Amino acid sequence: MFATQLRGYASRFIMTNRRAFRESVQYLNFDRRNGVDAYPPTILRTEQARMFSTQLSLPRLPVPPLEQTLEKYLKTIRPLLTESEFEKSKKVVEQFGASNGIGPVLEQHLVERSKKHDNWLAEWWLRLAYLEYRLPVTIHSSPGLLFAQKVQEGVDGQVRFASKFIAGVLDYKSMIDNQTLPVDRLGDQPLCMAQYYKLFGACRIPKPQRDGVICYAPDQPDRPDHIVVVYKNHFFKLRVYDEEERSLNPSQIEEQLRAILGRVETRAPPVGILTSEQRDEWAQVYPLLRQDPANASSLDEIERSLFVVCLDDEYRPQGEGLSPYAGQMLHGAGSGFNSGNRWFDKTLQFIIGRNGFNGLIYEHAPAEGPPVVAVTDHALEYCAKAAAAAPTATAESPTPLSFHLGPPVLDAIERAKKKLDGLIGDLQVEVLVFDSFGKNFPKSQRLPPDAFIQVALQLAYFRLHGEPCASYESGSIRRFQLGRTETIRSCSMESDVFARSFDDSSCSASEKRNRLIAAVQAHRRYTDDAVNGRGVDRHLLGLKMIAAERGIPLPELYKDPAYGRSCHWRLLSSQVPAKQELVMYYDPSVPDGYGVCYNPLERKMLFGISAWRSCQRTDASRLSDSLRRSLNDMSTLLASTVTV
Repeated sequence: MFATQLRGYASRFIMTNRRAFRESVQYLNFDRRNGVDAYPPTILRTEQARMFSTQLSLPRLPVPPLEQTLEKYLKTIRPLLTESEFEKSKKVVEQFGASNGIGPVLEQHLVERSKKHDNWLAEWWLRLAYLEYRLPVTIHSSPGLLFAQKVQEGVDGQVRFASKFIAGVLDYKSMIDNQTLPVDRLGDQPLCMAQYYKLFGACRIPKPQRDGVICYAPDQPDRPDHIVVVYKNHFFKLRVYDEEERSLNPSQIEEQLRAILGRVETRAPPVGILTSEQRDEWAQVYPLLRQDPANASSLDEIERSLFVVCLDDEYRPQGEGLSPYAGQMLHGAGSGFNSGNRWFDKTLQFIIGRNGFNGLIYEHAPAEGPPVVAVTDHALEYCAKAAAAAPTATAESPTPLSFHLGPPVLDAIERAKKKLDGLIGDLQVEVLVFDSFGKNFPKSQRLPPDAFIQVALQLAYFRLHGEPCASYESGSIRRFQLGRTETIRSCSMESDVFARSFDDSSCSASEKRNRLIAAVQAHRRYTDDAVNGRGVDRHLLGLKMIAAERGIPLPELYKDPAYGRSCHWRLLSSQVPAKQELVMYYDPSVPDGYGVCYNPLERKMLFGISAWRSCQRTDASRLSDSLRRSLNDMSTLLASTVTV
């Protein structure tokens, strides 16, 4: 029914800007396996359609002035270097940016590229950050998300929650299909909505050296109408729309899920665990798996599906609180539990546990965390409001997806099990529920909550390690067409001065307060620059890519030890706010670092903190304790002093 509406012509404004629009949608739809661009979406002209209403008015990602970027870069590396190291790096930077240096040449080429693309970074970033990344997507790339609120345990609780949640996700998808989803905004600035269009019907495809991504957009003639349900490593195709293209209600879905559970008694070989392999290894096994026609058909149905739902077997980890359940969402808790009950290449994969804990994992190439959390918030709100409804018609029965596995594939499964179990054993994840206050407190002090949290992270790290570190916070640049992220370099001279003085008894409380506020303000300024296209890292990456593509030798700036040190992110962090009590988490980006993701609610904060057990220097539990202490100490300081 909505397919007819989607075939309407775009407005005259869109027609006159056809080139820009086509470039935008071709990027967001990626490449199809046959090498043909996906069917471009049509912008609807109905009164309710608003999702893409501001898309073509968004500015292009700018190329900042080189002098401005280099000046900012020097400020960010200063707290990481000795005086002599800094002077050496300063000379390297000055030579790079000199009028007769290579920097201005690269800058001019980058400016020329920016004139030919709606977003000069988008294609490079997709390739470098995701598709050419060869480590496993499991743990190393795909974030996990845990719903902090436990629901009813047991089979009945699992199936009922799953049914409502699936219906809630489909309800959200209808707003994307009909383009009635409100445009996201940062303050009064509209944001790019392209990532929402890539959430459903999308999947990563393993290929040697560079993976692919397929995406079946809602306005394609062959758009999918099914999800895939995984139970005890068995895969089932479940059609979630009736003959009138209406989504199934929770009762209809529950009926089908119970049918799936009734058809499965024992575990199947964990073919899904192959998707946790190193990408080139998986790319070698994938064509072997597809050789069998039944396997190829099953793979197509999984990859085309709107999303995957994993009904997990019983899992009772040791320990208290939320931390023991975090791994269930991120990696399945191991081959002996639910790691084979996954398809890690799938963009959206919702995990429903029999133990009452639920969450998701998403493949990162198509989208960042906020669109994924928006879907989740809506689905959880739907679950809370959904009333029981009788099936309006008999739904189509689930179809099992079979796999015929020969010795080479079975051997590959055994190898993948061992590797993933080893990786899981090395990862430490802690969930910190900080309930002393939420974002309400920094707001009461007229301080931005995110900057306040980032300064607390700097203090927590310094207290553990006695030095500052290169710190990465993900900042959104979605105010630009096809924008993804820019690095917010959270470690500053101001944060370093504050952290060093906080536990110094010779420094007065009022001076500590002033230094705290100065650190928060410095972070806010850098954040404003980053989200407005004036960051350091994507610009320097662009210049480096220009040099590589034009066969220009790597400039000395990138060989300078200070550059490497400033990009060795021992603190990798991001704010992923949600309406619900959710917490996201991911692995550290370096062997001796931490991953920190947080959701600042009004009166509490949830943090997901990770570290590698193989590194004796780092400990997620200790950082969690240090962060709790730092947040409390900073609030006490602000509440007991006044600015002088």
